[in-house]
Amino acid sequence: MVGLTGITTLARAQSSDVPADPDTRAASTERQMSDDERVRLTHGIMAVPYLGSKIPAEAPFGAGYVEGIPRLGIPALTETDAGLGVGYVGGLRKDGATALPSGLAMGATWDPDLIRAGGAMVAAEAHAKGFNVVLAGGINLVREPRNGRNFEYLGEDPLHTGILAGAAVSGIQSRHVISTLKHFAINSMETGRQFHNAVIDDAALRMSDLLAFEIAIERGNPGAIMCAYNRVGGQSACGNDYLLNQVLKRDWGFKGFVMSDWGAVHGLDYALSGLDQQSGAQLDDKLYFGGALSTAAQNDPRYRARLADMNRRILRSMFAIGVDRDPPTRAPIDVAAGAQVAQDIAERSIVLLRNRGGALPLAASARRIAVIGGHADSGVLSGGGSSQTQGEGGPIVTIPTAAGPFAAVLTQSYQASSPLRAIRARSPDAEVIYRNGRYIADAVTAAKHSDVAIIFATQWMSEGLDAPDLSLPEGQDALIAAVAAANPNTIVVLENGSQVLMPWLDKTAAVVEAWYPGARGGEAIARVLFGDVNPSGRLPVTFPASIAQLPRPELPGSATVEPSFIGKGKPGQTLDVDYNIEGADVGYRWFARQRATPLFGFGFGLSYTSFDHGPMSILPGRQPTARFAIQNSGKRAGADVGQVYLVGTPAGATLRLAGFQRVDLKPGERRTLEVTLDPRILATWRNGRWQILAGSYRFALGRSATTLGSPVTVKLQGREW
Repeated sequence: MVGLTGITTLARAQSSDVPADPDTRAASTERQMSDDERVRLTHGIMAVPYLGSKIPAEAPFGAGYVEGIPRLGIPALTETDAGLGVGYVGGLRKDGATALPSGLAMGATWDPDLIRAGGAMVAAEAHAKGFNVVLAGGINLVREPRNGRNFEYLGEDPLHTGILAGAAVSGIQSRHVISTLKHFAINSMETGRQFHNAVIDDAALRMSDLLAFEIAIERGNPGAIMCAYNRVGGQSACGNDYLLNQVLKRDWGFKGFVMSDWGAVHGLDYALSGLDQQSGAQLDDKLYFGGALSTAAQNDPRYRARLADMNRRILRSMFAIGVDRDPPTRAPIDVAAGAQVAQDIAERSIVLLRNRGGALPLAASARRIAVIGGHADSGVLSGGGSSQTQGEGGPIVTIPTAAGPFAAVLTQSYQASSPLRAIRARSPDAEVIYRNGRYIADAVTAAKHSDVAIIFATQWMSEGLDAPDLSLPEGQDALIAAVAAANPNTIVVLENGSQVLMPWLDKTAAVVEAWYPGARGGEAIARVLFGDVNPSGRLPVTFPASIAQLPRPELPGSATVEPSFIGKGKPGQTLDVDYNIEGADVGYRWFARQRATPLFGFGFGLSYTSFDHGPMSILPGRQPTARFAIQNSGKRAGADVGQVYLVGTPAGATLRLAGFQRVDLKPGERRTLEVTLDPRILATWRNGRWQILAGSYRFALGRSATTLGSPVTVKLQGREW
């Protein structure tokens, strides 16, 4: 093996002898490979010591390692989870990294520039820890609110998700680190995740989950796509010829490579179906993309051509993104800079859901404040699974939830940013007391004798495990109801991984949605509570009023599939998940179709100031443009999100987010914005093409998907492409 320094020297020595164009260079390099080298880049290991694999000395502990080819200047691929920060892997590296807020928190910012900065920060820290691939870009749409991985994703709308994901990938790859997008495709629940079958019509899939990937690929140009565990239309997503060869590579012209999820490969023929790299191969039954692939390539022209293409795609991404020109250099990370990025995102992600009588921001007159529950004395909650990120020293609180080889990633962990400490620092003249909430009577007594009660309510979610319902676990709903009954000035701060029900909502004074707020979450929450930051987050998902409102009130497989992180199920077990119920009408569109009123609508969020919207006009063309004004009509500086919705087409009424823009405004300031509308949002996928019907289209400027202004009508010409 040649270490990172040796690879750097070889790459520089050859840099003057190779073409600059990544496609030409990849083809030239691939032609120089020996037969043994041709399968070296097509498989990798999970780079952790407790799975029976020998980890090369130069490989940092992390998600994966793919051996390089030093004589050709091809570096090893060193891979880390994930989009929320450099993965902690149970502390194996004995270091820490900056934890960004959760994916839904980032989605709540509606701010591509901020998300791009977050991606760049994660990549810089990955680079400093020896990694050149970040397994980021989780963009599965939130179809199922009980999905354990929702906290990793950005929301329920394909346009919103695609734009933000493209920004994240762009930020990561700006630091010469390859980024993925995952999990391709329609990986919307964790129950039976290695075998459940997503059932959905092609048109509905193209107009929803696939559209999110298509937009993100166009905007971010990721080096890799990670295929999913689940089946789609009866075929494994990682061996799905339609998804990988037809949609991704032919229709979209994707030039990068497809890597498998870890343990998602079940046959050599996956190579012919479009898979380019077998990741974490020790988790599969066999190493399919090693000697077996080499032998097949020597005897079958289909595999020979495919193997050449697999290598060229991997090499192209390396060369286009520059992982060979700028190899990872291990160095200390800039902890302060990372923390500031995390805090900026957290502050812009917090959504004010309720504020009765101006209960927030907290008044300086509050002399006694009771802080209750949620381990607020110690830190803020983070989600479980491979995306787990922790700072130096590891989590401040850990609560085991499982045993076995994956226990470390299934630990309920809290990041060391104490909301209680931040509240006390912000209000030094008040008496701030704390109760852990284990006993309702104790919490009620504290609340009765306080001016304000602030309850921190948590919902831990994790990869590998879905939630059985949308309640707050461990009796927290009863705790909130009792405290709110004892003190009408009760504020609830939610740290949750997905949507929750709120049976106590009307009894509270205020509700703050803080998600999993990351490395500086405690400070961000306190700054919002006291008005140092005007909350500006907007919901990236719809909060249902009851489970009965969901397309599938009963979680598929909940009665037949045993919860399992691996998710393979019993031998021969099957599970079909019918997504044709809602089809392309995910989230807010389902509620509109059903004429159901959610608890909180997609795009909703309150502020400490007020905004006036409109008027709006639509400039027609091949890419119509919405022009509208937003004015801060209050007395505080704040940010708003202009949301443009398509509400009618020649085919009838509809509801689709067609464009958006976030804007910061000083008191009294008015700005006119122009937002280009993606024509695919106006179109229907029919007979393998996008189709816009000629006729009248109606648009509305909204404060959320459920609060829309007067429609504006424009006539558009029909076209197909």
